[in-house]
Amino acid sequence: MKRSNVFVLVLIVVIAIALVAVVAWYMYRPTTIILQGEAVAQSYKVSSKLIGRVDSLKLRMGDRVHKGDFIFSLSTPEVDAKLQQAKAILEAASAKDAMANRGLRPQEVDAVKSMWQKSQAGLALAKATYDRVKNLYDEGVVPAQKLDEAEANLKVSRTTEQAAHAQYLMAREGARKEDKAAASALVSQARGGVAEVEAYLKDAYQYSPIDGEVSSVIAEEGELVNAGYPVVTLIDLHDMWLSFNVKETLLPKIKKDMVIEVDVPALGRTVKTRVSYIGVQAQYATWSATRSQGEFDIRTFEVRLTPLDYTDGLRPGMSALFNVTSL
Repeated sequence: MKRSNVFVLVLIVVIAIALVAVVAWYMYRPTTIILQGEAVAQSYKVSSKLIGRVDSLKLRMGDRVHKGDFIFSLSTPEVDAKLQQAKAILEAASAKDAMANRGLRPQEVDAVKSMWQKSQAGLALAKATYDRVKNLYDEGVVPAQKLDEAEANLKVSRTTEQAAHAQYLMAREGARKEDKAAASALVSQARGGVAEVEAYLKDAYQYSPIDGEVSSVIAEEGELVNAGYPVVTLIDLHDMWLSFNVKETLLPKIKKDMVIEVDVPALGRTVKTRVSYIGVQAQYATWSATRSQGEFDIRTFEVRLTPLDYTDGLRPGMSALFNVTSL
């Protein structure tokens, strides 16, 4: 065999071996898995528990607000009317309470006292009449019927005097303690009604619960909104995380509180984060096996990575990437 033929044969064998090695390396090399997520900010929906018309709202999307800043107010004429009714009920209850504690007017007490004194005079007259008739009866001058009549009149006069005296004592003492307690309870109930309506009216004015940014304005001035309807949505750019959807087969590489460097293309740099949350997604996010044997359904989990420090420029919706195989 010529030397040139041997050389060609050896070259072919070497090339074949190299091709096999390259194919084997591609087949068995570790697969690089890059996960893509997005930045999410904590949001707050500012709403009122009242039904009303938006009366004042000057904010626009992108405006910065501080905690306690005025957001919007509602016009609620029906609640204003309820407050007037509640205050009127309180005034009536207070008047009844004052009357129960003060008792009758002095003129009324004097009138009842006069009736008692009149009954006393009547009793004295009935007693004197009875004594005279009794003496005459003992002497045999008058019949027994006259004595019975005088005695009956004395009993009636004594009962009348006792009743008049009791009426005078009641008038002087005033209402019973049970009546006073009932009147006081009515005042407390009316005050509670006023406080309830005032609390509703206070809720017609809404203020920012955080230092944040207006992400959306759902209702405008003049629009009618229902109770609990969000008028403005705020986001807290200091409370952000990066959310990733991860198959459960990759979870062995990701542990709670693990520190991971994440690439944020929009910022052109990496951000150090900590795994703050791992939770299963809804059932519709499950990857289903296509064969009945050898495969199984794989659940999807949400993994939240929270930046270790405030990241200037990080905005909701920005993409984030990290290499799972490098963990």
